[in-house]
Amino acid sequence: MPVNRNALVRYRTIDNCLKNRQRRWTLEDLVDACSEALYEYEGIDKGVSKRSIQMDIQLMRSDKLGYNAPIVVMEKKYYTYDDPEYSITNIPLTDQDLGKLTEVVEILRQFKGFSHFQELSGMVQRLENKIYSAKTKQEPIIDFEKNEDLKGLEYIETLYQAIINKKALEITYQSFKARTANSFTFHAYYLKEYRNRWFVLGVKKKNTPVMNLALDRIVKIQDSDSRYSSPEGFNITDFFKDVIGVTVNHDSPSEKVVFFADKETAPYIETKPIHQSQQIEETLPNGIVFSIRVQLNFELEREILGFGDRIKVISPERLKRRIKEQFENALDLYQYDLSSASLQSILKKVTYKGFAILNYVFGKKEVNLMRNIIFNYQKDNPLEEPHAIRNLLEKIPALKKIIFNSNLLSILRRMNQGLFLTKAIFFDKSPEANWYVTWHQDLTINVKDKIEAEGFTGWTKKDDGCGVCPPEEILKNTITIRIHLDDTDEENGALRVVPGSHNKKLNSSEIQLITQNSIPFVCDVAMCGIHIMKPLLLHASSKATNQKHRRVLHLEFNSIDLPVGLEWAEKQLIF
Repeated sequence: MPVNRNALVRYRTIDNCLKNRQRRWTLEDLVDACSEALYEYEGIDKGVSKRSIQMDIQLMRSDKLGYNAPIVVMEKKYYTYDDPEYSITNIPLTDQDLGKLTEVVEILRQFKGFSHFQELSGMVQRLENKIYSAKTKQEPIIDFEKNEDLKGLEYIETLYQAIINKKALEITYQSFKARTANSFTFHAYYLKEYRNRWFVLGVKKKNTPVMNLALDRIVKIQDSDSRYSSPEGFNITDFFKDVIGVTVNHDSPSEKVVFFADKETAPYIETKPIHQSQQIEETLPNGIVFSIRVQLNFELEREILGFGDRIKVISPERLKRRIKEQFENALDLYQYDLSSASLQSILKKVTYKGFAILNYVFGKKEVNLMRNIIFNYQKDNPLEEPHAIRNLLEKIPALKKIIFNSNLLSILRRMNQGLFLTKAIFFDKSPEANWYVTWHQDLTINVKDKIEAEGFTGWTKKDDGCGVCPPEEILKNTITIRIHLDDTDEENGALRVVPGSHNKKLNSSEIQLITQNSIPFVCDVAMCGIHIMKPLLLHASSKATNQKHRRVLHLEFNSIDLPVGLEWAEKQLIF
């Protein structure tokens, strides 16, 4: 039975509605949906009658089209499929359909040998594979690359028709980087597939650069009243000539990229070139040096990274540096595994010794980002103290998201689910400010003023009779975490601690006696690591003997309600 195009649009629309079980569909709802679909796809603004939809439903229920759709009416009002898994797109091909498709394939096969139809080879093979599977009721004998869950495929037909009919569109689009979607007029020129992902090329308006939109980021497409702007002097082959993938930078020239591939990988690259410009520069005993001429873009980097340690970029230098950085960042992700057993061991060490050191809690990318944010803040606030920023997260709230990454949150949760932040300070023991601190215990939670005394410059040495020292219970419940933004060792003033000295407040004579009769532990902490410490732990630091910075984020946490009258920082919940 012949079916016209408008009827197919209606059947497909009814099918999409009835598959959507999040909504209940009346006959009026189906009429409205079909009317909108016909206007969108065919430009027909005349509404569909109830009678037409009723006949469509009757036909879909029958076997005339082979649908046999299990459409039922609930509560004498709402239409739905009795089988929630049913769709007219899932029905098998009939013998008549298979016969017609076989005839089509036979016609297409005649053109496979012609140079102008070389692209048909894969298409014909796909069709033959599908027809064979349907006829024999067996599994396909060829498994083609596909992505059945890819979003945006429903827009291909709309975009294709817009390009053919030279019609402008109103597109609502949201890239992965955008917080919200935005709408704009778009003049589509070409559709392109790259690695099972579809893109549409076009412009927003005349005389603007050609842009590339991913179909899976399109939120909505509507017709536009704007006049279509045809491409002038645009050739898609020339447009993508100098790139791998789909990212084209109009202002970036192509560059010669030289890379070495080891002898196991070289044959794969030689038989399947990375780019059409690929050439062999040199053949070596352990591999081959290749070159390509392309723009440097994201897809090129992903292609190179995909070979892992099998290839090495030789030039240009900035690409080589970029690949090296990405491998280093990737290694960071595997450096530290916060297992339950390792955390338990760490917390035991803090309990008995008063401190613990964990390296690789942060990645280098995170640490570099923290350093850059702090540097920019200091540059914009020249009157700020040059070697310290107090109330850090109040002044630079952007740091909080980076500081409290998944690793640090796991550590804090394991310590105590009720922890809150009481103090956050950044300090920099720079070559220009080579201060040191004598042996002491931290006896206050929050300090506003810098205190200087003979042999000491800092903000932690306190007079026991100051009147603002918190109770010992609160001090014992406090946890200090120092995030190291630089490698720290004895040469640039690493902390020295006396393990096990954190169990009670000590007077001056007790501190002198313990430190003179103990062997201190030097807390070497690598960049990206943290130093966990109890505040009553005896510690000191000496002057640096090199010219390296020692930048640290000093955070203090507690879980006891704040006593009235104490000068504590504002409570900030962590969880």
